[in-house]
Parts: sequence; C-alpha cells; structure tokens
Amino acid sequence: MRLRILSLSLLVVIGAVGARAAGDEAPPWLQQAAAVKVPTYDKDVSAVVLRKEQSVAVSDDGRTTTTTTYAVRILAREGRSEATAFEVYLTNSGKVRELNAWLIRPNGFVKKYGKDQRIDRIMDPNDIYNEYRVMIIDASDDADAGVVFGYQAISESRPLFDQDRWLFQDHLPTLVSRYSLTLPTNWKATSITFNREKLEPAVTGSVYSWELRDLPPIREEPASPKITNLAPRIAITYFLPESDALSRFRTFESWTQVSRWATALHDPQALADDAIVAKARELTANAKTEFERIQAVGKYVQNLQYISIDIGVGRGNGYKPHAATQVLAKSYGDCKDKANLMRTMLQTLNIASYPVAIYSGDPNHVKEEWPSPDQFNHVILAVKVSDAIQANPIIQHKTLGRLLIFDATDENTPVGDLPEHEQGSFALIIAGDAGQLMRMPVLPPESSHLERQTDVVLTADGSISANLKERSIGQTAVTERRYFRGLSSAQYKSMIENWVARGATAARVSKLLPSDDANGSRFDLDVDFTAAAYAQLMQDRLLVFKPAIVSRREALLLTEPIRKHPVVLDSYAFTETVKVKLPAGFDVDELPDAVNLEASFGSYKTSYEVKSGELVYRRTLAQRAGTIPVDKYNSVRTFFEKIRAAEQSPVVLARK
Repeated sequence: MRLRILSLSLLVVIGAVGARAAGDEAPPWLQQAAAVKVPTYDKDVSAVVLRKEQSVAVSDDGRTTTTTTYAVRILAREGRSEATAFEVYLTNSGKVRELNAWLIRPNGFVKKYGKDQRIDRIMDPNDIYNEYRVMIIDASDDADAGVVFGYQAISESRPLFDQDRWLFQDHLPTLVSRYSLTLPTNWKATSITFNREKLEPAVTGSVYSWELRDLPPIREEPASPKITNLAPRIAITYFLPESDALSRFRTFESWTQVSRWATALHDPQALADDAIVAKARELTANAKTEFERIQAVGKYVQNLQYISIDIGVGRGNGYKPHAATQVLAKSYGDCKDKANLMRTMLQTLNIASYPVAIYSGDPNHVKEEWPSPDQFNHVILAVKVSDAIQANPIIQHKTLGRLLIFDATDENTPVGDLPEHEQGSFALIIAGDAGQLMRMPVLPPESSHLERQTDVVLTADGSISANLKERSIGQTAVTERRYFRGLSSAQYKSMIENWVARGATAARVSKLLPSDDANGSRFDLDVDFTAAAYAQLMQDRLLVFKPAIVSRREALLLTEPIRKHPVVLDSYAFTETVKVKLPAGFDVDELPDAVNLEASFGSYKTSYEVKSGELVYRRTLAQRAGTIPVDKYNSVRTFFEKIRAAEQSPVVLARK
C-alpha cells in the first residue's frame, strides 16, 4: 500500500511538471499589458493595441539600438491577422539581434515563438534584389478572440540620417503608445507633430520620451485620407549642436540642403556615352517638335523593364541611381534609374531636366516643415520646356523656368499627363542650390474625361438592345488601360460584363471592342449588349425604366449621416448621352425633373428631351480635386445623394 501511495505521488509530481512544461512563460511587461482592463468598443473593432513602444539608443558614432515592444488583444476572429510581428532591417547596415513573441490564451496558457518560427525574407517580393529585409513571426493561425499577442524585437542599425519617425497608431485603438530616444551626452533632439496639437517630449537627462494614451479607433471611410494623415505622428531630428558635428552627421535645416545632398548623388550618374547619344537620336529621328522629342524618349524609358537592385542602401545608394550607361546597356532599372536615363538622353538633345523626389501613393504625405529625404519613396522628372509646349502638368520654377512634370516609370501615363496620386503633392526639385520643394500641379477635371454615348432600342415587352461607346482621356483612360493591360482577355470581358449587369440585370454582352491609344492618352471601349425585361411592364399599359442604364464606375457613395474624417476628391469629368428609341404604341407619360447642382467641388446636370419617338437623356459631372473638411460633409453627402437619386429616377411610358 505504501509503495502504491508513493507511486501515485510521483505521478502527480510528474504530471504537474508536465503541465508547466506544456506552457511557456510570458515576460512581465506582457503579463502587465494583458492584465489591463480594455474599454468596450463597437463590434467592428476587431482588436485593441495594449502597448506600442519603441526605445532608440544612439551611440556617439550615430549607431542605434532599437527595442520594439508591442502587445495587442484580439477582440474578434476578424482580428487574428494582428497577431503578427514584423521587424525591418538593412542587411549591410543593420541586423535583428532578437525577435521573440508570445501568445496568451484566455485560460492563461502561454505559447512562445522564437527562432524556429521566424521567417526572414526580402521586404518587397517584386524586387530581384533588395537589402531591405523583414523578419516575421506569424501567430495568426493560433489566434482567436480573447487572446493577447505580444512581441519584442531588438535591432541594431547605422541610419543614413539622424532623423526618425513615429506613428502612434494605425486604425486600431491604442491604450499606450510611446517613443523614447536616448542620446549621447550633449546631444539634442527636436520634433514636429502632425495630425494633432504639438506634443512636447518629457526630457530626463539625455532621454526624450513622447507618449500618448487612450487613442480611439480610426474608422475607414469612403474617400478618406491615408492613415498617416489621420493618426498622430512625430518626426524627430537629433544632433550634436556644434558645426563640426553637423558636418559629420546627416541632418538638414532646409530643403535646399536636401537638394544639394541629392544632387551630389544624381549628377555624376547622368553622363552620356556614344551609345546613349545614338539611342537618343534614333528615338527622335522622326520627331518634328520639342514635345515629340520628349514624348519619344519618355515612351522608350517607360517601356524598359522595372527591376530594382539596390546595393549599399545604408550608405545612401537607395537614393542614388545607377549610371545611365549601365541602365541603357542592361535595359532595366527602377524609378530613379529610369528618370536618370531619360534625363541623360534629353541632355544629348539639348533639353535640360531635373530629378524630382516625390511620395507615390499619397499626395498629402510629404510635410513642408520637416526637410528630409526620408519623406520620399519615388523619383520622377521635371523637364525644362519652352513656351511652345502647352500641357497641364507644367509648373513655374522661380529660376529654372517652365518645368513639365513626368513620371518615367508609370507606363500607363504618357508625357503631358501626371498620375492622379502624384497630383498636388509636395515634391523636391533636385537642382543643387536651385532645388526647391514645390507643389505638383493638380490637373483640371476636363483633363480626365469620360464621354459615353449609349443608343438603346426598347421593345414593348421591356427588353432592350444597346450599343455603348466610351471615349476616355487622361487619368480616366489610364485607369481603363491599367485594367485592360493587367487582366487576361477572359478576366477583362468578365469585368465588363459584371459592370453592365449591375445596371441591366442579366445583360448579355455580344460585342466587346477595347482600343488603347497610349500616345494619344485615349482609351476607347465599344460594347453591344441586350437585357430582357429591363423595363418593368405594369398592368400591360405602363413601361417603367431608368435611362441611366449603366453606372459610372467611379461613383462615390456617402451614406453615413455623420463622418469623422475629411473627404478626398479626385479630378474627374463625365458626360453621357443616352438615346432610347421608344416602342411603337407608347408615349412618355412621366419624366423626372431635370437636376442642376453646383458646389465648390463640382457640378452635375441632367436633362430630358423627347423628339420623333426618341428619348434623349443627358448627364454631366465635373468633379474638382480637393480635400473637403468634416464640417462641410453634409454638403458633400447631399450633393452625391442627389446625384444618386437622379440616376435612379425612372421614366414612365404609357400605351396610347
């Protein structure tokens, strides 16, 4: 009996040890974060960030050691993807020293993720070679509502600039967000705050700390600014306040200084050889005007394969183009390589041009108050042109003269046009002492125009047969071209069929004829389709139908009664004429009222005319680019609600 009791006791002990071994231990900071009581949020909030912190320690030689600490509670199954750790680094100037993660289940069970769960891959999978890499721990498969996920990373780096940025939150609510900076003796730090009132750091000795608490969720809304223009963020510059130190470490007090720095990287790479001279002459052999010469070179450079190979990024080579001779010889390059090759070719034709640093993807990203190359992610070109060239994307520089802005990378946007997401951006003209941060042009609505003609035959049973012709120019044509080139024939046809069927249920497309004229910045589309019972036959005497048969693909729906963020509108113009041949034996019994809307951001009109057995319906929209503040939201919503109501309004026919 005594032996049996001892055996049972031993089993209990072994079992207890096994239970502890089955679960790992979370670090104290994560246990503390997990114990915090979380406020109650709306059901659409899938997670809440408990702690978001970055501590940066700077050494005397400018090297940094960064500790990142992050904890998030998953509130709904839709938030599982938040249980992921990311740490970015540069292979030649930094490394991730540690990356560990933990997941705490509601029952207290802890799972640790370490070296065996890390994935180390190139930052941008589209690049053949990129020194930017990211180390990832993905625990989303193990996560569910109620769990807490946290990670800690320690990385080392030698930043190219003595500057840094901190975004206090993304869309998720955040309980504590903190950025701290530990500097060597006698160093100082300054900061600029964006998207909220000035946030002053708490300073203890050489440690600067910026902290915000209880940040509410930032809800996604239609036509909303990017998160970096909504969430609070800071830009930090640190330095040793002595002139000799400023020459050793990279800080910038003005955009002219940034221009000088970038010019020293770009100019030596823009030297032509015989091959470049010959290629430029070949491309422009048939060009009769200055614009045609620029157009010929631009088209060639845009069609070169985009491949990014950056070596020595930590030494500034991420901002330095490859030599133009090398890019021509290899027939590929990234944005700065393409801009540099075009610049070099134009030089051989006695046409001056300048690199332009810009942020692609958000026209409001770059802030004038913070001179830093770190604000840009793209390079385009400014071509000096004579008064003979009249084109929309031209700006006037105080010393360089008239500059035609062109993106040598975007193969869908020809010379004389500018990608929509770059219009209105602050961008840096890189031209030594003449360099200047300038606002890029915003093109007028008529430069991005869609004209549609729809001829319809309506029968007495309500079916229709229709021929639709669209003629697009500018950025509207670019959007159509991007779909056409990016999809297979079957995918493109399916997309058009689905679009037509949204307006005319069960429509059958019998002809689809796209025509792309990239040089002329045009895209044409002809579609024939039929739809049974499009018009509703009522009591065998009335036919009811909407003359706006197919929708505007860019239509903006603003249905919420209140809004928290501004409305961002693009420049756009639309005109449609619908001619409906009425069935024999029917007359128009009721027409909607004509609509005439005028606002600071756009105009919209509809009209109806009946003549010789045909109904002619016209609608036009001119929308101007701009950001409408929240306090003007009701006027924007009312404007688009009236448009929607007008386009849903039916025509009623009656038997004679």
